[in-house]
Amino acid sequence: MHRRKFVLSIALTGALAATHGMPALAQVGEQPIRIVFPFTAGGSGDALSRLIADKMRAGLKAPVIVENRTGAGGRLGVQAVKNAAPDGMTLLLVPIAPVAVYQHVYKSLDYDPFTDLQPVAQLGTFDFGIAVGPHVPAKTLKELVAWAKANPKEANYGTPAAGTLPHFLGALFGQRAGLDFRHIAYKGSAAALTDMIGGQIPIVVTTNSDLVEMHKGGRIRVLATSDAQRSQFLPDIPTFREAGYDLQATGWYGVFAPAKTPPDVIEKLNKVIVEAVKAPDVRERLLAFGLQPTGTSAAELAVIMKRDSAFWAPAVKASGFTPEN
Repeated sequence: MHRRKFVLSIALTGALAATHGMPALAQVGEQPIRIVFPFTAGGSGDALSRLIADKMRAGLKAPVIVENRTGAGGRLGVQAVKNAAPDGMTLLLVPIAPVAVYQHVYKSLDYDPFTDLQPVAQLGTFDFGIAVGPHVPAKTLKELVAWAKANPKEANYGTPAAGTLPHFLGALFGQRAGLDFRHIAYKGSAAALTDMIGGQIPIVVTTNSDLVEMHKGGRIRVLATSDAQRSQFLPDIPTFREAGYDLQATGWYGVFAPAKTPPDVIEKLNKVIVEAVKAPDVRERLLAFGLQPTGTSAAELAVIMKRDSAFWAPAVKASGFTPEN
């Protein structure tokens, strides 16, 4: 179908839906809805994208595919969606960083997430933890701070990579705790945790999903988690606030459309995505990925996006991180 005729068919479908109560996008023919996931295939984010695509396919009775548009830390995928037609046929499924953090990291972006994208729905949240290895005597976060101040040359923390949310969160915690907290970047959480268990580094900050099994197995000790409430995966561990530090941070995955996508299309997409997230089988899979299912309205995601962008700005600054490209 030629592009002009295709866009016209979408407009007519929306008009019919408004008249007859039919789901918009349910009669779009054979051209698939594309969900752009801006990172490589194989990880939990990619699996989440394909899970949501499957449910949308059933809910809309239309073809839905996932496209891995990789490169530039997710920025190329965001740009692809920014430049797509605002007809509801191209969506972005993305973690928080490219849409709420990168504007504080990069001096210039080829997109503005607040003006070039339209929030559709948040899918789920994840939080972070700070853990110590068996060679560190601290049993609480305050004890860890006291130990780090008494042993400043050893006050190092590892994260999965430089320029990640754990890196920024660790820097912000160090600032608020009055520590000279030095960052050590690894290639993934597994390498950092291996060195922590072996005594090469004392502390790791990463997502809770990477800490749970080792904590339960007694190989490491998680001292605090970052959400407002205790993690359901680590209910025995206090939050940063409970441990005496006013710090709260979560990550999330969300779905976005190009700016100027019609409100009725956003509404229909939100409905089918939220229904997908709340389905028992999807909820189970999200929990297995370490995500707490949410399923927000488009308006709620817009508020979350602005709030979290404001939170991460000073964290990025505290880290001193400068990207190479």
